Amino acid sequence: MTNTTAWSHRDLLRLSHPKTDDPKINSIFAWIVNGSTSDETPHLITGYLKAQEPGADIPALIRKHGLSWEMLPDTALADVKVWDALLDRGMPMTALIRQLPRLTRLGMLPQVGGRTAEVVARLTDPEKLQKARVHPMNVLVAQRTYASGRSLKGSSEWEPTPAIIDGLDAMFYAAYGSVEPAGKRTLIALDVSGSMGWGNIAGLPLTPREASAALSLVTMATEPECAVIGFGHQPIPLTISPKQRLDDAIRAISNLPFGGTDCAIPMLWALDKKLEIDTFLVITDNETHSGRTMHPHQALQRYRDTTGIPAKMVVVGMTATECSIADPKDPTGMLDIAGFDTAVPQLIANFSRGL
Repeated sequence: MTNTTAWSHRDLLRLSHPKTDDPKINSIFAWIVNGSTSDETPHLITGYLKAQEPGADIPALIRKHGLSWEMLPDTALADVKVWDALLDRGMPMTALIRQLPRLTRLGMLPQVGGRTAEVVARLTDPEKLQKARVHPMNVLVAQRTYASGRSLKGSSEWEPTPAIIDGLDAMFYAAYGSVEPAGKRTLIALDVSGSMGWGNIAGLPLTPREASAALSLVTMATEPECAVIGFGHQPIPLTISPKQRLDDAIRAISNLPFGGTDCAIPMLWALDKKLEIDTFLVITDNETHSGRTMHPHQALQRYRDTTGIPAKMVVVGMTATECSIADPKDPTGMLDIAGFDTAVPQLIANFSRGL
């Protein structure tokens, strides 16, 4: 069997022999396969090639050809003039967020002056945010990482600029408008046990409690009908509003009475309150079933049978390595998520809407 793991685009083009009447596409194929260029070669490719030449005027090439930072030699990325040119051309939103530590280390985002006010204005522009479709959870991770002054991986350090921290904080709430809702009646059930405040989620500068509060605010602000409760061994009323600040929401779910973590509670509580729910979103850390009442999938089935609503359930075990809540015979109605990263909110929304 042929090993395809090391194949490149060049290998695929050589094997497939694609044909087209478009001279520009043919020129791209020729450059990929044998490195040749012609008058038909797109200016982005010719600009990229010129940027690799010794002594190239890279800021000028950026402005002329629209090069992105990924197209530049590593040696150019320590040059303030290069980043000035990239900012002048208008960096994509996600790229700008990721490069904030580098721009800060280069002295381009001082407390007063520099490009700080301009960058903050870009970060908080609702129109740009919606066009870029940056999820609030991605912004929150960026904000916490930037404010810490050190990279999650590696040894990079910087002195955070307060205005950038505040700009990212405002961006978190402004990014609600870029979230595509599932359009389902949703009950969010938050584990309020003490362990939710211990340690960080692997790879993220957030505790499970912080992440659960943030995800709750985003969901409540974007879904048309949404309720939230806390739970341990019993349901616990929560006073969380989508208009709240994140810090207030975190305080609202901290230092509450709790026992074992019983993930059947949300469905049984909804039945008792006669709530019409399409999706139950249960957020915990690593304990997903204490066994005090019935198994969560049995509680979900009871809710379905009693109400006639084909409700779904998503259980997010933020620090779990194993989850055993979902019934394997119900793959379209129940979802276990072991662990958490910034892709999880979209996964939840897609599952809720039936994708």
